Amino acid sequence: MKGKKVWIIFSSLILVSFILYLFLPVFNQPKVETVSVVEKVNDERIESQPAETIEKEEVQQEEAIIINKPVSAAIKEKVRAIIEGAIEFFSHDKKIISIGDSLTQGVGDETESGGYVGVLNHTFEENNINISIENFGKRGNRTDQLLKRLEKEEIASAIKDADIVLVTIGANDIMRVVRNNYTNLSIEPFEEERVEYVKRLKAIFTKINELNPDTEIYLIGFYNPFERFFGDIEQLEMILTNWNTAGELVTEEFENVNYIPTEDLFSDTTINLLADDNFHPNTSGYKLIAQRVLEYLNEYNEEADLPIEDSE
Repeated sequence: MKGKKVWIIFSSLILVSFILYLFLPVFNQPKVETVSVVEKVNDERIESQPAETIEKEEVQQEEAIIINKPVSAAIKEKVRAIIEGAIEFFSHDKKIISIGDSLTQGVGDETESGGYVGVLNHTFEENNINISIENFGKRGNRTDQLLKRLEKEEIASAIKDADIVLVTIGANDIMRVVRNNYTNLSIEPFEEERVEYVKRLKAIFTKINELNPDTEIYLIGFYNPFERFFGDIEQLEMILTNWNTAGELVTEEFENVNYIPTEDLFSDTTINLLADDNFHPNTSGYKLIAQRVLEYLNEYNEEADLPIEDSE
């Protein structure tokens, strides 16, 4: 009985989020927040609290100041730090394309700059790196739809010339299960659809490799948009974890496919990383994804540059 109640809550939550996802208006004007700066700390509070606690609070205040600044100013202020350690990877010209769903398109980015792809492009520009990522994100795309889009000449041609392909896909596959079963939601349909998701994901990577066997592919994993408010619903967390694990296992079957996790970026944080629809990342959330992508790209570059020992 308790499990049934949990699933009723879960189904209602997913349905509401999906409705918001489809119908919430996109605001054209970027949001500008007022800068809130803490000028001093009360001497009595410093004396009465441990130094460790005060230091933690000061870090949180500093983060809040950055987040609350006008979004464009916050990006310009912090964007250089994102690429730290990755300059070497992009010192040579590379062609990068991004394909997938709304996370690639950048839905939820209040600056309307293109989400994590926009942050990366802005980072390259700020650091005078002559690279621009070609974006083929399309809101609502599922794995079956992306597989068909790979047949389009524009996308196929771009992949043939690409050094790197970044992919976000699968969230809408999960949402389709919700739509088809929301009146009687249980975990079984998610498990059944995950099997089909794996098959289609393999087909996507196979198709990309047919178009360009020399490219490096990166699958960007799911995050849990409901963790902040409904982290106690274990079934929801289990579904997302199982789908992430399935995607990661698929990448391990291909020599040139890599997995980039994002779930940890959005968990256990006091800072809001979601857009007004409480589903997509906001600019701050996309910035974290962009930074994670750069870290993995640089890590691959370092491994690729390791000297190969002569075998006897």
